[in-house]
Amino acid sequence: MSAAAHGNTPAAWTGSTIAFIGFTVSGVAMIIPAIWLFFVGLGVVVLGGIVGKAMAMAGMGKQPSPNFYTPEETAARQAVTSGV
Repeated sequence: MSAAAHGNTPAAWTGSTIAFIGFTVSGVAMIIPAIWLFFVGLGVVVLGGIVGKAMAMAGMGKQPSPNFYTPEETAARQAVTSGV
């Protein structure tokens, strides 16, 4: 998978790291009974998803493949190659 750069982007690493920290905080909150800390950890997990998506939208995520076509483009290409 590393050849396809699956998840090997700054956006993926940052979002995953922030979410991991949030899960860790929530896990610690379950050991020491602190309900408020549990929900703070869940908020950090959601923040990780938002930051990762924002970074991907800013161009730091995986770029679309030049070999990928939308279904409409694929249908148009098949129509041209089949002679219809």
